[in-house]
Amino acid sequence: MVVGADPRATLRRRAAGSRFSRKQPKQSGRKQLDGERGREQEGDHVRLAVTGREGQVAASLVEAARGRDDVEVVAVGRPALDLARPDTVFAALEAARPDIVVSAAAYTAVDQAEDEKDLAFAVNATGAGKVAEAAARLGVPVIHLSTDYVFDGTRDGAYVETDPTAPLGVYGASKLAGEAAVAAANPRHLILRTAWVYSPFGKNFVKTMLRLAGDRDEIAVVADQWGNPTSALDIADAILHAAARLGADRNFAAFGVYHLAGEGETNWSGFARHILDTSKAFGGPHAKVRDIATSDYPTKARRPQNSRLSSAKFAGMFGWQAPHWRASVAAAVHCLLNPQQED
Repeated sequence: MVVGADPRATLRRRAAGSRFSRKQPKQSGRKQLDGERGREQEGDHVRLAVTGREGQVAASLVEAARGRDDVEVVAVGRPALDLARPDTVFAALEAARPDIVVSAAAYTAVDQAEDEKDLAFAVNATGAGKVAEAAARLGVPVIHLSTDYVFDGTRDGAYVETDPTAPLGVYGASKLAGEAAVAAANPRHLILRTAWVYSPFGKNFVKTMLRLAGDRDEIAVVADQWGNPTSALDIADAILHAAARLGADRNFAAFGVYHLAGEGETNWSGFARHILDTSKAFGGPHAKVRDIATSDYPTKARRPQNSRLSSAKFAGMFGWQAPHWRASVAAAVHCLLNPQQED
């Protein structure tokens, strides 16, 4: 990324590379299930319904689709669709008339989940399964977002999709149960595990660091947990690439679990330093980062010390690889420091 360039323009140019195939035939309609009205896909135009309207991925998908005529994103959420109320799911998704459902809504309060196990499982497991089931009833695939927290972090190097899962807490366990529920409910599923998600939207580590830097001169950050910072805007771009493949190839059969994370790795303190150094370069707040150990910052839920994910399988299947996390952080920081800027 060129310093000073508007990252919105950069991100939209990047997203243009995921345009859906202009050669795909017009579909004559899909098999109707449970009285589905059916929706004929119009040429190369694909309609995505994404759950979790207030979340980072949903907001990023809406942003990525803005100004494009080949893809439409409909964000659905509470009260119309509430994963804690399974009876709301099918009607909300049926009304959206999607070609593909993106299941991005989740209970993400990692520590609070230790005290709210029933709610975490209701949303992340039962609710996710209901979304996948609704997609199956509508005759469409589901792309479901999962997490690095399904692993215990004891592996050397980056995790691959076939590594054993062993969540450390309720949140990870609920997301792992959600993966199983999605797979059982809809054979046409892509489960995308990601990690350390941030964006200009919602609550995330980048926003927290910028806020703290405005209030203090030094910030203590854990230095012994490693992972791949992942921009939700990059996740959105990857989803559009995957959706293009699913839309163009009705015989696509490589469904299953994929890892999807930013290129490169760092620890939380290294992540924080780059955020704040980038902020300083853009004229924003800056603070010194002091390394601490996980034991110096106790939390109710244990975190994996190694959250690194290998995204090689996704890159090989869909021909898409995330930019380096440093470049994507710069884009997010620029957007956050210049919220009114338009390209």
